[in-house]
Amino acid sequence: MRRVCFLLKVRADRLDEYRERHAAVWPEMLDALRATGRRNYSLLLREGGLLVGYLETEDFAAARAGMEATEVNARWQAETAPFFESLDGARPDAAMKPLTEVFHLS
Repeated sequence: MRRVCFLLKVRADRLDEYRERHAAVWPEMLDALRATGRRNYSLLLREGGLLVGYLETEDFAAARAGMEATEVNARWQAETAPFFESLDGARPDAAMKPLTEVFHLS
């Protein structure tokens, strides 16, 4: 199982709305995330907007491709893109650049 961690930046003026959106993630989005192989998926948000994402998956490339193929993901990404800074035209899911793991204690 691969551990994947990534960083994004939520706009400071949209933090409350971002939290609200994730308190009620669409059931079909949750189903798609599970069906495409994401496990133990967490989003952690610091005041100021730093978003840390963590997930576990057997194959991150396959999990991304699987989500890319779903209609629900296209809708979710379109609706959530305005919450983020510095996407440079990319969808939020495309801006997820995995960090390099340098230490793990199990």
